[in-house]
Amino acid sequence: MTYDAGATRQRIFQAATAEFAEHGLAGARIDRIAAAAQANKQAIYLYFGGKEKLFGAVVRAKLDEICHAVSLDPRALPEGVGRLFDWYHEHPELIRLLLWEALEVGEGQVEGEQERKESYRGHVDGLTAASLPERATAQDWLFTILGLVAWNFSVPQLRRLILDEPDPERALARRRAAVMDLARVLAEQAIGARA
Repeated sequence: MTYDAGATRQRIFQAATAEFAEHGLAGARIDRIAAAAQANKQAIYLYFGGKEKLFGAVVRAKLDEICHAVSLDPRALPEGVGRLFDWYHEHPELIRLLLWEALEVGEGQVEGEQERKESYRGHVDGLTAASLPERATAQDWLFTILGLVAWNFSVPQLRRLILDEPDPERALARRRAAVMDLARVLAEQAIGARA
């Protein structure tokens, strides 16, 4: 039987995603990741360089995944926000990873910070070129849109308590529609300011 390094890396990555989403960086255990991935601990260190680097790689990959899956064009913002909302609903691990990162790193630097900044700069540049009047507006706009969508999945207990909706799926459908309506207003204001 031949050793498949790519398959091993993929198994480690999937196991690490689940482990970090469940336990955060501090609570995650390399032993559990190795066992779930059917790999040895040395492979994790060889391929990823340790727990902190593996956590950073997992977060970056999930962010890359969402960036390739959803675009936010001010001219079609409600639809893009709807797709973003659906993506977060289908991939709850990203919110958990970001929340763990915020709790554990706080204002400090995150693993792979420069690469992540560059990725966001690309999105901001695209928004500025598309229709937003200036870079600072595009930055604020992107951060607000991401928060508007992500908050729905960051605090499900508040969604349940505030919306007074016993059916979680109906509550999410209601929130999706509300977020898309707000995005429509934001897009109209942004495009109107540029005209």
